[in-house]
Amino acid sequence: MPSILNADLHCHSVVSDGTLTPEELAARAHANDVELWALTDHDEIGGQHRALAAARANGLRYLTGVEISITFAARTVHIVGLGFDPDNAALMQGLRDTRSGRSERAKEMAAQLAQVGIKGAYEGALTFVGNPELISRTHFARFLVESGVCKDTSEVFRKYLIEGKPGFVEHRWATLADAVKWITGAGGIAVIAHPARYKFTPNEEFALFSEFKAHGGRGVEVVTGSHTAAEYVTYADMAREFGLAASRGSDFHSPEESHTDLGTLPFLPGQLTPVWELVADRIQ
Repeated sequence: MPSILNADLHCHSVVSDGTLTPEELAARAHANDVELWALTDHDEIGGQHRALAAARANGLRYLTGVEISITFAARTVHIVGLGFDPDNAALMQGLRDTRSGRSERAKEMAAQLAQVGIKGAYEGALTFVGNPELISRTHFARFLVESGVCKDTSEVFRKYLIEGKPGFVEHRWATLADAVKWITGAGGIAVIAHPARYKFTPNEEFALFSEFKAHGGRGVEVVTGSHTAAEYVTYADMAREFGLAASRGSDFHSPEESHTDLGTLPFLPGQLTPVWELVADRIQ
């Protein structure tokens, strides 16, 4: 596999909180000249076999993928898994356990929104959910836009659903050790997703990278939809410092909502080991 490759190893379908099916995403990736693709739904691998079949139908090389929610330093952090066995029993059970708290959390979010005059948010959010086990802030955001409370999802996440604002409910996810163990135990590699998003202090970020590496984590997203050009440089340096491979992914969710389309990111900076070199034997 070449080091310069239009790989998109982070996106979401209707199986979690995206708006397109795995088949529609594969077609979009093909149209945008993606050469290696992974579907990484949140805490769910139920779309993997569909995604692989769709990738083959579109002539795309494919890696299995997932994005696991964890709690680290009292914040939600995401760990992407790539190149694993999607039928691994321990991974499937771990993800089921991770999903189990979402429904109660969603009802608490709706209760908070009701207190500020926004009624029916839980039922409204459910209309946007393909899998009720995976109801999330994104589904609530779509309801708030559709109902006219906010003009777009960016406004939603300024006024609601974030810490200190109505509708924010903290959730205790899996641990970092759990997520890395599930991924590696299923034959895959673990990757820290969009690290700039967490706004950790330098000490917290150092602790995240150190513990991740100690648990067997192998990669970090350097070029991703929510990173700036300066952050590409920052996390390329972090990848080198910690001996991690570099990943690239748009984090695409929807044609209407996502700022970065599938396959449209800059290539990885030089002098980095691309994650696909570590899982070349697992590309399908």
